[in-house]
Amino acid sequence: MLNKLLKWGGGIFLLLAAVWAALLFVPKDSGKEYRIKVVKNQGISSVSRKLAEDGVVYNRQVLAATAYVLGVHNKLRAGTYRLPAKVSAWTVLQRLRGSRPDSVTVQIREGMRFADMRAAINAAQGIRHDTAGWSTEKLMQEIAPDALNPNPEGQFFPDSYEIDADSSDIQIYRTAYQTMQKKLDSAWDGRENGLPFQNKYELLIMASLIEKETGHPDDREHVSAVFVNRLRKNMRLQTDPTVIYGMGSAYQGRIRKADLQRDTPYNTYTRGGLTPTPIALPGEAALEAAANPSDAQYLYFVSKMDDTGLSHFSHTLEEHNAAVRKYILKR
Repeated sequence: MLNKLLKWGGGIFLLLAAVWAALLFVPKDSGKEYRIKVVKNQGISSVSRKLAEDGVVYNRQVLAATAYVLGVHNKLRAGTYRLPAKVSAWTVLQRLRGSRPDSVTVQIREGMRFADMRAAINAAQGIRHDTAGWSTEKLMQEIAPDALNPNPEGQFFPDSYEIDADSSDIQIYRTAYQTMQKKLDSAWDGRENGLPFQNKYELLIMASLIEKETGHPDDREHVSAVFVNRLRKNMRLQTDPTVIYGMGSAYQGRIRKADLQRDTPYNTYTRGGLTPTPIALPGEAALEAAANPSDAQYLYFVSKMDDTGLSHFSHTLEEHNAAVRKYILKR
């Protein structure tokens, strides 16, 4: 009886092993070349699920379990991988664990400063950092010698940029710059009549202020209206993000009264009009809001200091002071 059980057990084991091997080593034809993007710190569980859902592998559990057995489940390299139309789960695993991705994605977030953008690109793995040692002046000269302003701040569009592995990082700068010029041209051409901007560079500056001052998407057009209405009335913009930008590395997470009183080219409490340059990389929504503010006659706004990110907008200083007492001072 024991021998019979052992034979049955051995047979079942061999059958399972054969099925496992088939699911792992037999190629599956998905009908077309496939691309999968692996983000930083992504594990084999979510990757295998995506591959199975898209019909690239027969069984996600076989792929994931094999990765765990080999100890490579959390050692996937971030990037985009191209897989042939006909491929086995084993080949997929080898491709993900041991080779460079075919392309690398670098994310530039809305509201970043240009310095943050350079840091993100310099930290990206799998590309050539040809510009890492360049000065800002050299970088701008190489990318856009005819730029609206030699200062790069705000002139690059925040987005996710995918380039071939081992390519030069200058491709990201060129693409981001060219994309921003197209977005800015579109916003400028579609702008509302009568805005207090002399040129599209001033609209770009305004978009950067809106980007940094907006905590909720629904507020963008109203924030834009506040700034536009203030410019029309020759009122100072009095926006904290400009002060922070002007403080540079001196900013440590808090603005003091002395900081608001200390004059810099970016202190909109001490100086009228727009700042000399943008203060961040604005996204498309901020550009559109700068070009098309709401028709509300608001002159003030204050954060509601809740989880929504919304602000309260006011027409008069009296209304604004009441909102400050309610939302900030909690009186």
